[in-house]
Amino acid sequence: MLEIQNLTVTVHDEAGTANILRNVNLTVEDKKFIVITGPNGGGKTTLARAIMGLVPVTSGSIRWNGAELADKSVTERARLGVSYGFQQPPRFKGMKVKDLLNIAAGSKLSHDKACTLLTQVGLCARDYLDRDVDVSLSGGEVKRIEIATILARNCPLMIFDEPEAGIDLWSFARLTETFSEIHKKKDATILIISHQERILRLADEIVLVADGQVQDRGPVERIYPKILTQTVSGCNLLEVDSKC
Repeated sequence: MLEIQNLTVTVHDEAGTANILRNVNLTVEDKKFIVITGPNGGGKTTLARAIMGLVPVTSGSIRWNGAELADKSVTERARLGVSYGFQQPPRFKGMKVKDLLNIAAGSKLSHDKACTLLTQVGLCARDYLDRDVDVSLSGGEVKRIEIATILARNCPLMIFDEPEAGIDLWSFARLTETFSEIHKKKDATILIISHQERILRLADEIVLVADGQVQDRGPVERIYPKILTQTVSGCNLLEVDSKC
């Protein structure tokens, strides 16, 4: 279980001091599929990065299966089974895709397993296993390879920050199938930051984050119409498939 209590993240810069997250409280039960959405700048990505340890926590608690994460490094959190997919994944010049998958898995994968992982994210294995993870790959290709590495790790807590970013429609459709398949197997707790309607509709619950706080949460059938109404009226909260 993921338990976040009174989480505050404060930043200091030339413009002054700002609380990006303010006393956030959120509990996620094991094996749940949660989509976190809300307006840009509302704190969604900061919340995800705070869970992974990529931003320092000013105050509050983050507990995963009873273990306090707030004082642990990224490496320590990873060892406890927390994984994270970036909006803009890093590239690794000189490293082949198959080697990156092996590192993520912690052992040498069979050819069939490596192919299956790439197929799950919409990539043709024979075209990618021996390619370098460098600038020759598009942003969408690197994003899909990163998601394949998260699947290879098979972590009990998977966090994805806007996995749809930079991905073509066909691959996006395959990714939504992958997320659905993972959830059906009940192998992991899934947290996804997203604005996309098709991802939102997969969730057990939607969490609405705005102004640095959890503004609402609940089942898709209650939260999604509320978000859609706000989108139609303000045209700035949710990026639905039919643009306003």
